[in-house]
Amino acid sequence: MSKTHPYMPNSVPETKEKMMEEIGITSIDELYSDVPEELKFQGELDVPGPMTEAEVREDVSATLEKNWSLRCPPFLGGGVWPHYVPAVVDEIVHRAEFLTSYTPYQPEITQGMLQVIFEYQSLICELVSMEVGNASMYDWASALGEAARMASRLTRKDTIAVPSLISPGRLSVLRSYAEPAGIKVVQIDYDRTTGQLDIEDLKEKMNQSTAAVYVENPSYLGYVEEGVEAIAETAHDAKALFVVGVDPISLGLLKPPGEYDADIVIGEGQPLGNHMNYGGPLLGIFACRNDPKMMRQMPGRLIGLTQDLEGKRRGFTMTLQTREQHIRREKATSNICSNQALCAVASAAYLSLLGPSGMKELSEVVASRARYAMRRIGELPGIRAPLFSSSHFKEFTVGFRNRTVDEVHTGLLDRKLHGGKSLVKELPDLGEAALYCVTELHKKRDIDRLVTAMGEVLEG
Repeated sequence: MSKTHPYMPNSVPETKEKMMEEIGITSIDELYSDVPEELKFQGELDVPGPMTEAEVREDVSATLEKNWSLRCPPFLGGGVWPHYVPAVVDEIVHRAEFLTSYTPYQPEITQGMLQVIFEYQSLICELVSMEVGNASMYDWASALGEAARMASRLTRKDTIAVPSLISPGRLSVLRSYAEPAGIKVVQIDYDRTTGQLDIEDLKEKMNQSTAAVYVENPSYLGYVEEGVEAIAETAHDAKALFVVGVDPISLGLLKPPGEYDADIVIGEGQPLGNHMNYGGPLLGIFACRNDPKMMRQMPGRLIGLTQDLEGKRRGFTMTLQTREQHIRREKATSNICSNQALCAVASAAYLSLLGPSGMKELSEVVASRARYAMRRIGELPGIRAPLFSSSHFKEFTVGFRNRTVDEVHTGLLDRKLHGGKSLVKELPDLGEAALYCVTELHKKRDIDRLVTAMGEVLEG
């Protein structure tokens, strides 16, 4: 039924009819003709009202009061993790100069934002031990898709090899980026005891069409990939690029990818000063070697530093812009046209606050508490934690023999605790398994409370 409302632009029937006539349709439903009928809502929405503003506020407040607070941080990871965000980071990103700034196309009026992005790029390069970093990747998943396309353009090959134990979400986004570009995705097997990538299977599946080999370190399931040097060598022997995905918090403890011959490094910047925010917005990390060809094929924003003609004053500007969609449109390396700069500002502030020693201390705390959690949970009857006999960082798998993941999760929720992420549908070969996460926010008492509650659920 057609309705007219003063707050709904173009809701007047006559206006709608003119617009539909202009674009050649007879009904609004034709705009959604590509959506399957079974997915469309039929009938009228059961929306109460009309209400006054005060009544709407009262109704929404009553709904929000149904929420309850966790007794401790969630043990949920899998792509977005609970980390502490220092108050000064929030203070910086809420400054109007950064909060209202968009893509800095005009350097003469956006030197502040340009400098912060330049500092962010420099800090990321130092963290991952690479020479060139960018900004404006949406998240880890889209950075992976962009890396696959970049590798294909550079090598003129059409296949990317990835682990079998990759995040299903990242794999789905990768395929969405790769398939329209004619890039095939091949998955590599893993060792059932350790979870480590099967090097022999990788060698068997490598061929002249392989553009890149991708690994995650730590892996999606939290274990550290120990054979990265051998994987890099295998990729380079086949004249393919080596792409590594990282959790940046781990790099205070683990060797950075640049030191084991990575060509492209990607990852998720959310842990670096960005709140969980119900899963977004996020920040994709992207860096590569100091190679002019690679820089020209890199997606996203690149901020450069230069000097005036007298060499007395420095200035910042977007550089190599002929790679970008606002210059070359369909010939650009990427169609990224949004901006994650505010998330990059938060990450720059966070990394500056912690510094190298702070990152090292943070990584050690996270790894230590994860080890404690694995040991305590693994002592419970009917549980195996972790499932793989490798070193883990922050995340680990928990297998249940006598209970389903849903039963355990529901029992923990009843006790005001949020457990890990179910892997039953994503990775059915692992059985009744969940992915648990422990960070610096999880104190010993929180882990002990989880273990006690899990024990009660298993006994019940």
